[in-house]
Amino acid sequence: MNFAFVIDNRRCIGCHACSTACKSENSVPLGVHRTWVKYVEKGVFPATRRYFQVTRCNHCASPPCVPICPTAAMFRRPDGIVEFDREACIGCKACLQACPYDAIHIDPESGTAAKCHFCAHRTDVGLEPACVVVCPVHAILAGDLDDPASEVARAVSTERVSVRKPEQGTRPKLFYIEGEDSALFPMLASQTAGYLWGQMPSESAGGYGDWRGPIQISEGRMAGALVRSAAAPRETYNVGHRVPWHWQVPAYLVTKAIGAGMLLIAAIGTALGWLPESPLFVTAAPILALLLTAVTTALLVADLDRPERFWKILARPQWRSWLTRGALVLMAFAAFTALWWLAHAAGRPDLARSLAWPASALAVLAAIYTAFLFAQAEGRDLWQSPLLSTHLLVQSVMAGAAGFLLLGPFFGMEESSARLLAILFAVSLGAELLVTAVGEFGLRHASAVAAAAARMITRGRYAPHYWTSLAAGTALPLLMVVFAHGSPAVLAASAAIALAGLFLYEWAFVFAPQQIPNS
Repeated sequence: MNFAFVIDNRRCIGCHACSTACKSENSVPLGVHRTWVKYVEKGVFPATRRYFQVTRCNHCASPPCVPICPTAAMFRRPDGIVEFDREACIGCKACLQACPYDAIHIDPESGTAAKCHFCAHRTDVGLEPACVVVCPVHAILAGDLDDPASEVARAVSTERVSVRKPEQGTRPKLFYIEGEDSALFPMLASQTAGYLWGQMPSESAGGYGDWRGPIQISEGRMAGALVRSAAAPRETYNVGHRVPWHWQVPAYLVTKAIGAGMLLIAAIGTALGWLPESPLFVTAAPILALLLTAVTTALLVADLDRPERFWKILARPQWRSWLTRGALVLMAFAAFTALWWLAHAAGRPDLARSLAWPASALAVLAAIYTAFLFAQAEGRDLWQSPLLSTHLLVQSVMAGAAGFLLLGPFFGMEESSARLLAILFAVSLGAELLVTAVGEFGLRHASAVAAAAARMITRGRYAPHYWTSLAAGTALPLLMVVFAHGSPAVLAASAAIALAGLFLYEWAFVFAPQQIPNS
């Protein structure tokens, strides 16, 4: 079996009976929706038209929400229904980031992920989903796509149907008969005006609705420039958009970068004889790396909606998820950091030099694994950058060098070590400028969604964060290092400014893509 939905837009009257039936059948709390009706209006009065679109989970044949889930709480059944297990969910919200359709939400009562599940409790006993039964005009069809005699299969094979975001490769199974492009693809309708019965939530008003330029809406189909005029499509009703990940995520990126970077520099530097085996490098560095790894873990747990369930990542791991793999990387990094430190403390420099290499490799993995996690978040196109792993490594080296320059005056760091670290710091700052300004935001983006997020960073809501991090947080510290003439105080000040700039950049990079709605 292969269950699918078909929405007949020729019949839909926008009555919201499906939304109401879904809430009643599944006890969906107020403020969240498993299915809803989106409104888009086109034309100039009196020649106007309103389009309705029933919106919900697409029950994808290749659902990105499944592999990113660290506990397999989100899973695809053999019959094609994408289901969720609220008892296994830890509220990490990774599935919300992975969904290109904004079809998943966090249930405010249980703190776990929820969405349309095809009324599986009804489907399992041969009944149709509640929304199908209640629709007064038979605009919602549900059935087995593999059964050629089913109404769904006949509709898909004989009618002109569309799906949302086919370019994502998720193979969605929510088909629309005579779907309206400006409703199917959010970037085609202005989203900056008020709604029919109230104002758009401020969290959603990001300024992306005036996107201009050709937008690829499917293979071989391009939409022309969206011109801001009275005739342009306008979204007039939709559910409120929410940002899943909060301040803990940019903070975790910074703490992880400092800890991994300091251990990487100390381990390689002492193993190759470039840095002395002094207390700063063989004692303070690993202790700080361990402390910052603990802080990183605490920040990740704090952002869970069910933090008391964090242990389930280890108790029932889903190994395709980079949340699970990342947890393992951080644990291994902490273990080898502790062993490297203990080897030095025990007076075994030979053993410490041997442990330096696996510890360094794990430091690199700890620094860059978030790039693979973000790559699994297919609902946030800007995070799909192929440069991200390189960028995270550069940031980690910069942050690690900054950490040592901050600590140097307190440990009486040797002039030769300070000079080497200042050079490394300057080079990494230069690389950060290059990768950020030219690589991440200087090149053309692969999709309109990514371009809208980048525009929000460079010219919109997060422009102050971006330009402050670039100018004051990267270029200024680089100039300070060049003209510091070895002054420990100037080097320490430049390091502190660079770390503050890194946090500002991560704040913009994490939050801007989350502001772009996918529905």
